[in-house]
Amino acid sequence: MIWIIASLLFWVVAIAINVHLVRHKVPGASFLVPIIFGVTILVLWEGMVRGFNISPVLLPPPSAVGVALVSKTDILLQDLVQTFFKGALTGYAMGCGSAILIAIAIDRSAFLQRGLLPVGNFIAALPIVGLAPIMVMWFGFDWHSKAAVVVAMVFFPVLVNTVQGLQATDHMQRDLMRTYAAGYVPTLLKLRLPAAMPFIFNGLKIATTLALIGAIVAEFFGSPIKGMGFRISTEVGRLSLDMVWAEITVAAILGSGFYGLVALLEKRMTFWHPSQRKTR
Repeated sequence: MIWIIASLLFWVVAIAINVHLVRHKVPGASFLVPIIFGVTILVLWEGMVRGFNISPVLLPPPSAVGVALVSKTDILLQDLVQTFFKGALTGYAMGCGSAILIAIAIDRSAFLQRGLLPVGNFIAALPIVGLAPIMVMWFGFDWHSKAAVVVAMVFFPVLVNTVQGLQATDHMQRDLMRTYAAGYVPTLLKLRLPAAMPFIFNGLKIATTLALIGAIVAEFFGSPIKGMGFRISTEVGRLSLDMVWAEITVAAILGSGFYGLVALLEKRMTFWHPSQRKTR
C-alpha cells in the first residue's frame, strides 16, 4: 500500500511543479515539463506494479527493465546493429532514394503518373505480415530480407509526398524560369525541388517510424539469432518480459531519435519556409 501512496504523492507534487513552471514561464520549462512528466509515469508504473503485486510476467516494473538494459547491453547493442543499421537504415535509404527518383520521373511523364502511382498504392496496401515471409524466402534470413520489407513500406509515402511537392510551384514561378531560358533540369534543381522539400521531408519523417516497425516485424518471420524482433519473440516465449520491455524501450528511443534527426535536418534545409519561420 505504501508504494501506491508514495507514487500518488509524487504525482501530485509533479503536477504542482509543472503548473508552476508553465504559469511563471520559467526558462527551460519546455524542456523540463516533459522530463518531469516522463519520470512521473515511471514512478506511477513502479508504484502500481509493486503496490498491487502485479506479476512480472504481465507487467514488469521499470526497475526490472532498467536492470535488463544495464546487464544485457551487449545483446541489446548487437540487436540494434542488426535491426536498425543493417535492416531499417539500409531499407530506408534505398526506399526513400528510389521513391524520390521515381517521383521525378512521374512528374516528367503523364504516362508514368497514370501507371506507376496505382502500382505504388498497391504495394503500400500489401499487409506486412503477408509480405515479410515472402521477402524472407526471396532474400534469405539475414538483414537483406528485412531491408526489402522496409523498402516496400517506406516507398509509397515518400513517393506521394514528393509528387505532390513537385507540383507545388505555381504558373508564375515556372513562367519566370522560362523567361530566363531555363530548361527542365535547371527549373527542377533551382525551383521545383526546393519548393518540394517540405513535402519530401513530411514523407521522410513518416518513413522513419515505418522503417523501424517494418524491420522488427519482418524478423518475426525468419532471422538469424540476433535482432530486435527475434529477441522479442524469443523472450516472450521464455516469459522474460523485462528483456522484451528493454527491447521496446531501445526501439522507442531509437525511433524518436531518428525522427528528431530528420526533423532537425528539415529545419536546416527548409529554414526559408513559412512553417519553419513561425516556430522561431
